[in-house]
Amino acid sequence: MDIERDFQRNAAEFGITIDERMLSCFAIYYKNLVEWNAVMNLTAITEKKDVYEKHFLDSLTILRIVSRETLEKGCTILDMGTGAGFPGLPIAIVFPETKVILMDSLNKRIRFLEDTVQKLGLTNVSAVHARAEELARNKMYREKSDICCSRAVANLSTLSEYCLPFVKIGGSFISYKTEQVQEEIEQSRKAVRILGGDHVQTVFFTLPGTDYRRSLVKIAKVSSTPAKYPRKAGTPSREPIT
Repeated sequence: MDIERDFQRNAAEFGITIDERMLSCFAIYYKNLVEWNAVMNLTAITEKKDVYEKHFLDSLTILRIVSRETLEKGCTILDMGTGAGFPGLPIAIVFPETKVILMDSLNKRIRFLEDTVQKLGLTNVSAVHARAEELARNKMYREKSDICCSRAVANLSTLSEYCLPFVKIGGSFISYKTEQVQEEIEQSRKAVRILGGDHVQTVFFTLPGTDYRRSLVKIAKVSSTPAKYPRKAGTPSREPIT
């Protein structure tokens, strides 16, 4: 239980109380992740301590840049390119009032997520198999989320084109990054402006209990994204707006 207690203690550093229900959920999540990872590639990180720190705890650092009130009042979060469910699923476990949409382009990951959500008994999570370039043109999803977040590995210009179309005016796109993010921010300013966003905040921190340096970039949605964005599949990554 030392890993779980360390997890509780480290989460408390940024204001999250991990209760016994949540601990049980994270234990089930971890067990299912390891079992599915044995037959398909979900994550290279499988040691329990590392998963709890670098996946579960890191996902919850959203509280460094989003208020507890926002998450507790029942906002909608779309997790773009969620992979094995990070950061969306840990957020959904801790904040059951928040509606979380897990989106990924690989159906096998969606099957894992649906199985995990069923085993966790969560009613505030849905999983969607789609590419961002296509789903963002669906009226059910375009400019409907309060927050779009992503831990996906891509430059900020590309991520902005994928994520900002999902965010309603007044909402925000939140990108999980390393501490080496300033150059990306500068290079993405044109894209963010064209896509209806505005850089409002970047926070830097060390993940509690580790020497893992992280940052969160918050981009406010200030106007509607032009209808031409996102461009066709693959273009945002090959030819980011600069």
